Amino acid sequence: MNDLAGRVLKLAGLLDYQEGAVVSRTIIDKRTGTVTLFAFDEGEGLSEHTAPFDALVYVLDGEAAITVSGKESRVTAGEMLIMPANEPHALRAVKRFKMLLVMVR
Repeated sequence: MNDLAGRVLKLAGLLDYQEGAVVSRTIIDKRTGTVTLFAFDEGEGLSEHTAPFDALVYVLDGEAAITVSGKESRVTAGEMLIMPANEPHALRAVKRFKMLLVMVR
């Protein structure tokens, strides 16, 4: 994070897509929460899981299918979705996409 502090930056430019992969970069990692940038190649995703904390997903680029407690939502650039604590959720790149994940503890 030290290399980012105090600078004006474009989030989407902090991480590049990689073919067939999910790439992540931690922006902030504190006891009270984390902020992580992700880039998903088309078709890539995260399998269903739960987290003990609320998480906000903000899509910066592309399109994702995000499923929370069995309900799928399509989320595109400029949109956000909150995934409640302890609810099963999964993500899949409909088109390659970048997202900012803010997890609050």
